[in-house]
Amino acid sequence: MTAIQSPTPRDAFELLLAGNQRFVAGEPEHPNQDATRRAEITPAQQPFAVLFGCSDSRLAAEIIFDRGLGDLFVVRTAGHVTGPEVLGSIEYGVEVLGSPLVVVLGHDSCGAVGAACAALEDGRTPAGYIRDVVERVTPSVLAARAAGHVEPQQILAEHVRHTVDLLLERSRTLADKVAAGQAAVVGLCYRLTDGSAELVAARGLEAAASITS
Repeated sequence: MTAIQSPTPRDAFELLLAGNQRFVAGEPEHPNQDATRRAEITPAQQPFAVLFGCSDSRLAAEIIFDRGLGDLFVVRTAGHVTGPEVLGSIEYGVEVLGSPLVVVLGHDSCGAVGAACAALEDGRTPAGYIRDVVERVTPSVLAARAAGHVEPQQILAEHVRHTVDLLLERSRTLADKVAAGQAAVVGLCYRLTDGSAELVAARGLEAAASITS
């Protein structure tokens, strides 16, 4: 199955989830991974989703969502922390390439989240630029604890939600697209053990559905 032309944010979200369900079930279709697809997208790309995820080697986006060439515009950093380069890349995917969906993908056993928790507990932070990554994750950990969340999965979900909100706060381009019903931003938490992706945040999906229906 190939990506549909000009999908709505809801269409794109369902397309992505369907691929993850195939991956979890061990029944991947490996769409858009042949020579025909390679030739088809040589002139231009039109990915149906921008995926902003953690750089963890176990989160290969096209594999866990069973997609192929030209389907996903992928941006990854350790702990999915944001910066100007990340925001610019996401805006490029939405504004220039026309992707109607932005996905923030976190996962359990995240090293960046674990390091931020450890830094708050013992006051020690890593050296070099790793420290910058940890410091950018720390506000999410503090927010989770302030809300009474102490379990690792709860802290992860808070970090994903915080990242979703941060993207919309910092990017006027993205916020305007969501407000107009032309794009949506969702947050997913990936489970390493079974490969499933759980929705923990959604901004714009319902509004987009009502505007396009």
